[in-house]
Amino acid sequence: MSQSENEFDSIWDALEDTPAEAENMKARASLMMALRNHIAGKNLTQAEAAKLLGVTQPRISDLQRGKIDLFSIDKLINMLAMAGLHIEMTVAEAA
Repeated sequence: MSQSENEFDSIWDALEDTPAEAENMKARASLMMALRNHIAGKNLTQAEAAKLLGVTQPRISDLQRGKIDLFSIDKLINMLAMAGLHIEMTVAEAA
């Protein structure tokens, strides 16, 4: 099977070099989407969101533009907690 015919479970599996890197990116993407959805659901401006989440407005802009490489899992979890959100995780065997 050629490289172009490979099938992947997620875009991150295709883009990242290792399964560990792919899992990290999947987790960060999920956390970022939760934050973006929360901000949108509350109809917050970037300035309001920044104040709520304890970051600068440019950081919210980075979040909204999907600049995933600029956010660690720790920072995203802290921002979610500042928003009053709770995180639940599920860990499963890899397929």
